[in-house]
Amino acid sequence: MEEPAPRKSTFTFELTEDQQELLLGVMLTGNYRRREVPYSLWSIEGEKFNATLYEKQKHGKRKLCVQGSGAEDFVLFVLEPRVLGGASLGYETVLNPELTAPHGGSDESGKGDYFGPLVVCAAYSDEALAAEMQKMGVRDCKQMSDKAVLQAGFALRKLLGPSRYSVVKLGPAAYNRLYAKMRNINRMLAWAHATAIEELLTKNPSCHRVVVDQFAHTEDTIKRALKPLGKKAEIVQMHKAESDIAVAAASVIARELFLRDIQKMSEELFGVPEPGKEKDAPKVPAGSSDPRVRQLAEEMVAKNGPVWLMNHCKAHFQTTDKVLAAKGLTREALPAEGRVASLVANGSYGFKGAKK
Repeated sequence: MEEPAPRKSTFTFELTEDQQELLLGVMLTGNYRRREVPYSLWSIEGEKFNATLYEKQKHGKRKLCVQGSGAEDFVLFVLEPRVLGGASLGYETVLNPELTAPHGGSDESGKGDYFGPLVVCAAYSDEALAAEMQKMGVRDCKQMSDKAVLQAGFALRKLLGPSRYSVVKLGPAAYNRLYAKMRNINRMLAWAHATAIEELLTKNPSCHRVVVDQFAHTEDTIKRALKPLGKKAEIVQMHKAESDIAVAAASVIARELFLRDIQKMSEELFGVPEPGKEKDAPKVPAGSSDPRVRQLAEEMVAKNGPVWLMNHCKAHFQTTDKVLAAKGLTREALPAEGRVASLVANGSYGFKGAKK
């Protein structure tokens, strides 16, 4: 008789800012003892395990280390459902069979990035596809490295084929024109999600339910944008929807396509890297708060003029005002669609958890 496989006793996770807040809530309210650990933001000891969230940040993420003979139980029953918003140890379909039932999922990428496009993807999943996706390790793209996202996104698109996913991609120029018209990022997102969902439902008439990661204050924002087939389907909106396998797949494909556009922009600006040196080649920076974002934008404006921003950046971000001011310019130097500015900080769209 074979002996059971030994339980894993060490787990490491890279947590986003939102996940860090959820974790701290768990640590503060749970029946745990506080520990003092050098270079940690917070550390606890529980039943046969300890968990430490370290201070050092990288791109807004901090490392969480969980160790001990009881670590797996903490990950299974506390960390995954309450913090990670998804399961990685294989028990989620037993708890919720609906996760693998035929349905669609929709998610976006690039919303909080100054450079590059906004990409929305709607993906279809059923029991067989969900099993394949789980084998591939598909999960919320924010829990994956860029290299893993590029590999998984390509594999997912091959698995699904053109009929089981749909994409709406707004490059910077189109994005800026649409924002100048709508003047509201949530309305733009609603339109993009509704368009991707309609295409997915057209390709898959038997799909009657779609899960969407909620991005606005109320569910009405996307409901008003739905097209004929979307209005007939069951649209389930929820926060942290990437725990759903179809939404996770959509998040990976959307991020993969976003990253590929960023790669193309990097090659346009810095040249194609030599074989074997891709890792060290200069890249267009992500997000909007990294100082390198402004630095690159300012360099490009000095070299190519302010209109360069319209074809490479989301012009309504407040970053644009800072970049132009550094060069003694204002938005009057931009075309009409570039003169519309956000009233909120970069990446903040009205409620906690909206940044992506």
